[in-house]
Amino acid sequence: FGRMKPVVVVHGGAGRIFKEREEGSRAGVVRAALRGYGILKQGGSALDAVEEAVRSMEDDPHFNAGRGSVLNEKGEVEMDAIIMDGKNLDSGAVSAVKCIANPIKLARLVMEKTKHMLLTDHGAHLFAQAMGIPETPGEKLITERSRERWKKNLEPDSNPEECQKDLGTVGAVAIDSEGNVACATSTGGLSNKLIGRVGDTACIGSGGYADNRSGATSTTGHGESIMKVVLARLILYHMEQGMSPEMAADTALDYMKTRVGGLGGVIVVNSSGEWAARFSTKQMSWATVKDDQLHYGIYAGERHTKSVAEALASESEGF
Repeated sequence: FGRMKPVVVVHGGAGRIFKEREEGSRAGVVRAALRGYGILKQGGSALDAVEEAVRSMEDDPHFNAGRGSVLNEKGEVEMDAIIMDGKNLDSGAVSAVKCIANPIKLARLVMEKTKHMLLTDHGAHLFAQAMGIPETPGEKLITERSRERWKKNLEPDSNPEECQKDLGTVGAVAIDSEGNVACATSTGGLSNKLIGRVGDTACIGSGGYADNRSGATSTTGHGESIMKVVLARLILYHMEQGMSPEMAADTALDYMKTRVGGLGGVIVVNSSGEWAARFSTKQMSWATVKDDQLHYGIYAGERHTKSVAEALASESEGF
């Protein structure tokens, strides 16, 4: 029984990535992919790898997840996250959570410590307390940039839709040496969203899905559109029909665009370790590691390649 070669793929959100943030976005997804791969290389689980990769991006203010999340209409951070285990289809998610640094950790606890799959708002908060997760003051999660943007969107002639173009959901998928797959997705949602708005991220089959029989996927983009077509599950369906990850991703993204006018991006790994990172938006920051080779990019057609050793060396010099 041959051991699988582990693979991890991460995304830092699809949309428009402003020039001055490109470097940080690239560095952030590369760091996350290397961390996830580090776990897989030591024989760790796909589940641990995706959680660690996403946690690393939640802690990075370049992304709209954890610290750096966008603000809702009231100027607060409300976050959604999901994690899923392809072995037994177990999943855990949280929605509209405030004042915790790493919603993905809480989602994992929902999966492992409760009989439920999704906890929201106040209930999620009580559960976090019960689990001993330290509270992070809301202000700590808010960056200057998120606040500026929130203010700008409050102006009467502003168009928050225009600012939604740089949606930065973060996500990861992986397959481990046992052949188990997993996915994880985390987000601050839409800027100036209504209080209590839940997007695709916390919804199983939309923000992510993982099944050992076919593969795993994590999505990003316009949440409401993603929910309408149940994008993550749709991609796996196409793979079950025999499509490659790349073909399945393109077909599903194309359907979302023609059917509901929605743009987005996805990362995919199938049960034999083939991967894809595809998007219909202008950009999506992504990175993957397979066979000790790191690949990453932001623009369509852009793909840089480095050996993991080389990447880790420049990582320690601080990019």
